[in-house]
Amino acid sequence: MTRLNKVLVTATNYSTLCAEAKRLLEEGGCEIIENRVGRPHTFEELVPLVSDIDGVIAGVDTWDEAVFKLAPNLKAIARFGVGVDNIDLAKAREYGIQVTNVPGGNANAVAELAVGLILSMIRNIPALHQSARRGYWDRYVGEEIQGKTVGLLGFGNIAQMTAKKLQGFDVKLIAYDKYPNADKAKEYGVELVSSDDVLKRSDVVSMHLPSLKETYHMMSDEQFSMMKKTAFFVNTARGALVDEKALHRALQTRSIAGAAIDVYEQEPVSADNPLFQLDNLISTPHTAAETVETYRRVGLVTAQALLDVFAGKEPANLLR
Repeated sequence: MTRLNKVLVTATNYSTLCAEAKRLLEEGGCEIIENRVGRPHTFEELVPLVSDIDGVIAGVDTWDEAVFKLAPNLKAIARFGVGVDNIDLAKAREYGIQVTNVPGGNANAVAELAVGLILSMIRNIPALHQSARRGYWDRYVGEEIQGKTVGLLGFGNIAQMTAKKLQGFDVKLIAYDKYPNADKAKEYGVELVSSDDVLKRSDVVSMHLPSLKETYHMMSDEQFSMMKKTAFFVNTARGALVDEKALHRALQTRSIAGAAIDVYEQEPVSADNPLFQLDNLISTPHTAAETVETYRRVGLVTAQALLDVFAGKEPANLLR
């Protein structure tokens, strides 16, 4: 009897939101082991799961040499999303593990949340929601986004979609990117500037850079001090881009007006994170890509990538 390829899925809600992808894998001769903890796995939780797996559809758990040593059959990791900073690509290559991702697969979902967080900050929507539920009638005087300058740090797929959506709000759009797409900037009415200009000129700064060695803690005390005291900061990219202690200082001293973050330096984030004690912070639990549409789209792409590897074919979006 032919052995089934074992696929560990650490992305959440797989049976519910990726039914087509799951069926594709099962029809392709795979046995699926789903995430039962409802969040990223710790190393200790991965240990008993990886000894005989052939493939992984990975969320944001850490995949490094310590895990690879315990998974001698592992042939491929299909990242359920775009960012692969949680996967040691160099070590994966050493162990003969192919890694893929889904560029652009969650761009619309993340862009929509970024816009939602911007509006939530400047109108203080979460606090007013809680106030109304307690029977209070607070009259918070917010601001309008019209006429404001929104600066994008990074101008890849997600930032471009964010810019496209913000066009209808009559804002001034500026962006920084190391390798800027001038055509897209022109299409969406975005002025390409330096990173310092984004920080100094913007009323809202939205982070969209990848997490790399050179972007680690890109937002530190120095960068926050460049921002207007009336400005807001949004991060739907990666937690490692921001020095959380510096962000805490900027918010606590009101060096900036507020922040909204979906990502953290340590995930899952702890309830005792000092940022959560501040009243000018809005937080969500790394949920920007969590939409029905994204799950279906990314689910199918990642499932096909694993099936291609198992069949000896080169998968789409292979990271070399």
